[in-house]
Amino acid sequence: MKLFFAPGACSLAAHILVEETALSCTLVKVDLASHKTEHGDDYTKINPKGYVPALQLDSGDVLTEVGVVLQYLSDQKKDLHLMAAAGTLERYHQMEWLNFIATEVHKQFSPLFRPDSPAQTKEQHTKILGRRFDFLSDHLAKQPYLAGQAFTAPDAYLSTVLGWSHHVKIDLSPWPRLTDYLARVRARPAVLKAMKSEGLIK
Repeated sequence: MKLFFAPGACSLAAHILVEETALSCTLVKVDLASHKTEHGDDYTKINPKGYVPALQLDSGDVLTEVGVVLQYLSDQKKDLHLMAAAGTLERYHQMEWLNFIATEVHKQFSPLFRPDSPAQTKEQHTKILGRRFDFLSDHLAKQPYLAGQAFTAPDAYLSTVLGWSHHVKIDLSPWPRLTDYLARVRARPAVLKAMKSEGLIK
């Protein structure tokens, strides 16, 4: 397999699961501005959408969209329980979290990274994120991880997205449960390894 990633992007969640599962996977860095891989190849020939992650299987098939890639990686090592068994209610709840993070948290950050976004737009999205953080904080008051007592694939995604707060100057201190959660996830050896590999930490 090959995982196409950009340092610090949402593909970090997939990179974390590659480390968690210890699957044999080649990492290929992508420059999202030029759409070139680190080898100079045209990334849009791998993923015409142009963004990361993309997971190229040994068969040549390519999977995109972080929630799908996370589920695929998790299902390769079912004994780790990074996703519950297909068809179970627990699995649907984990998919619910993946969708929530993608549509209600991840996408709210997008305008905050764009230098041409109007100040009013950034303010609106920051307020929406605050409401999402309130919801997440209330949920994490009941349990240490999104799906319960153990780390699962949705935690790889949420921790990646929450980590963007610093870059867009959102102070997470009003949500101490989120800062505690982020520290808890980032203390995992696989997370540290992925972040170091991408040059995000020393």
